[in-house]
Amino acid sequence: MTATWTDIRDWILERNPDLTELEPETDIIDSRIVDSLQFVELVLHIEDLRGTALESNDVSLDSFRTLKGIEQNFFQ
Repeated sequence: MTATWTDIRDWILERNPDLTELEPETDIIDSRIVDSLQFVELVLHIEDLRGTALESNDVSLDSFRTLKGIEQNFFQ
């Protein structure tokens, strides 16, 4: 099974109990839904879902801004 943006959304919602919904185009960085500590955890979670480590040149902040962007950059 291939991971999708919904897998990342569920992971984020679990860590943000005050958040009930998260649109696929919401900027999770600028809106501070994912803070700096969670960002590291998010990268590790994406690696777990992919089954491979991310290359250092893949880890730019813009690649992680939206759920759809994460899906396009890391799961396709």
